[in-house]
Amino acid sequence: MAPSLLASAASQILAAPRRGGRGRRRLVIACSAGAGAPPKLVTFLGKGGSGKTTAAAVAAQYYASEGLKTCLVIQSQDPTTEQLMGCKIGNSLTECAANLSTMKLETSKMLLEPLDRLKKVDSQINLTQGVLEAVVGEELGVLPGMDSVCSVLALQKLLNFFSTQRNSSQEEFDVVVYDCNNTEEILRLIGATERARSYLRYVKDLAEKTDIGRLASPSAMRLIYDSARPNGKTSEGRLSSELWNDIEQLIQRISVWFADPSKFACFLIMDPRRSISVSSALRYWGCTTQAGGNICGAFGYTEQRFEIHQGVAEKFLPMTFSFLPFLPTDSSADWSRVLNSLSQNAKDLLRNTSNKVYPSVSFDSVQKSVTLFMPGFDKSEIKLYQYRGGSELLIEAGDQRRVVKLPPAMQGKVGGAKFVDRNLIVTIR
Repeated sequence: MAPSLLASAASQILAAPRRGGRGRRRLVIACSAGAGAPPKLVTFLGKGGSGKTTAAAVAAQYYASEGLKTCLVIQSQDPTTEQLMGCKIGNSLTECAANLSTMKLETSKMLLEPLDRLKKVDSQINLTQGVLEAVVGEELGVLPGMDSVCSVLALQKLLNFFSTQRNSSQEEFDVVVYDCNNTEEILRLIGATERARSYLRYVKDLAEKTDIGRLASPSAMRLIYDSARPNGKTSEGRLSSELWNDIEQLIQRISVWFADPSKFACFLIMDPRRSISVSSALRYWGCTTQAGGNICGAFGYTEQRFEIHQGVAEKFLPMTFSFLPFLPTDSSADWSRVLNSLSQNAKDLLRNTSNKVYPSVSFDSVQKSVTLFMPGFDKSEIKLYQYRGGSELLIEAGDQRRVVKLPPAMQGKVGGAKFVDRNLIVTIR
């Protein structure tokens, strides 16, 4: 391990790129509208109280008004969304308006389905010898971390990102708007596949290279694999190596899905009048980039939008910045009025995502340098490490660690690093 200290910092605003035109009505992959194209997942990141829940409701209503089959998914007992939408939201799909369904994720209830799947498979292979069958799901409480796992499983049912094929038995939506508990959970979700890949590598080594692993892993693998049934397959008649490969491919597919802004669109939301709200949005921009996701745009949410200085929007260049209409939360919203007051700029921002992403990593083979875009951080918060003989860089910033694989022609030891214009520039010897 060879840590490298980061040196010299300068700050200046990047020039704004030319904004794209209007997008297609149907939110699919930008280059084509193939029948198998998956729907989009949309979410908002920002400081608590900045308007994430209201923004999610506005976005869902807008997509539905455009004729897109939309689902608004919430994960909170806070009744604000129900108040805004004017309908009761339960833990199953409920039609709230034309083209718009809603659903509330409640982990204590969502635990029951995966437990039942495990019990069914266990009854066939008898791995736990009846112990699992005796577990009463309704008695189980929610432990830390369970919310994130269950959320992924619930979103999978709506989006089907585990599979390359459509399941005709599943509800299909053009857009799913996800209002998560908090921004930190979304960051964990974005980075989960990369972390899972690292853990999987070590678990696989334990399973294949230790006595207890070789003894226990085949049955445990079959229990988990047949319960999850990725791509509808089972483990019957298949080698353990095939199952490991399936899991690795699944994780890779999900990782690509979440990194594609035409499928997963994250937007920043803030109150431009409050400096802490703006600073938090900038930090979440950097954290999302570190986690492997993309921020597709930024929204201001305030009652006095025209009093905001242009300097706030400039802090988020080269991203597009727009405003959402302000909604009082003490009564049901007049959605016809709200959507009429939604600016064309805001509509274009919600509709076009794939062409509004600033590249987070670029390689210069001539200069042998790697440039990483890291907004929201300063040089004192960034640490740089190297492992595996100089084939990778590990960048630590905030609560995220990011691994960047170097092209073969650029692999080597770090020669130096500097922080310029929100970019970490690393030179390789």
